[in-house]
Amino acid sequence: MLTLRKAGDRGHFDHGWLDTFHTFSFAAYQNAQWTRFRSLRVLNEDRVSPDHGFGTHGHSEMEIVTVVVSGTLAHKDSAGGRGELPRGGVQAMSAGVGLTHSEFNPSKDEPVHFVQIWLLPDEPGGRPTYGDGRVEDADRTGLLLPLVTGTGQSARLAGSGPGLKIRADAAVLSGLLPAGTEVVHEFDAHNGEPRHGWVQVISGTVTVNGAHLTAGDGVGLTDEAVMHLTATEDAEVLAFDLA
Repeated sequence: MLTLRKAGDRGHFDHGWLDTFHTFSFAAYQNAQWTRFRSLRVLNEDRVSPDHGFGTHGHSEMEIVTVVVSGTLAHKDSAGGRGELPRGGVQAMSAGVGLTHSEFNPSKDEPVHFVQIWLLPDEPGGRPTYGDGRVEDADRTGLLLPLVTGTGQSARLAGSGPGLKIRADAAVLSGLLPAGTEVVHEFDAHNGEPRHGWVQVISGTVTVNGAHLTAGDGVGLTDEAVMHLTATEDAEVLAFDLA
């Protein structure tokens, strides 16, 4: 079964310094029909103006993944993580019992475009952790590359050391798909329980198990054995494998 979420149906706020789209309920945007998909709780697409950002604020009991689409994102948190990430930058943060962090666009003339993802943890609590890395475009062209997983068996991203890990039975994958590219992701059922998927289109157009998606569109997959993507024009996508 496919559950389609069109780009124009998402929550949208333009705060001047922040242009943001919310796939699921978040902050001032509340939609009882769209609170989450499985453990995928937040899927925000943000564009932040130069020399602006999110001041220090707190989180707990959430797995937070950020993927930089363009520009540079600066990060600082109370778990000791800090740095600047360009396009292809990936952050994986387990908020655990609680931490504070800030995100900022350090550029004086270029906006930063990124996707922020929140996933519900498998179990509450735990010490906050942070890791980041960067993936080159060439390494995710023509395939779905695991960026972050619940097992840590993701790609060895530049600067990340071992694969980035979160405390959730989930995987976040990224792909740059030239027009005409076909990729298949098989869901590996665990203990007889089916897996679920989500695809979010960042740019371009794709079909996902027959559904046509354009930039900003997303689709949830339930009781599907595979996730079959075909790029009908050059596309960038994020995909999720979820319990």
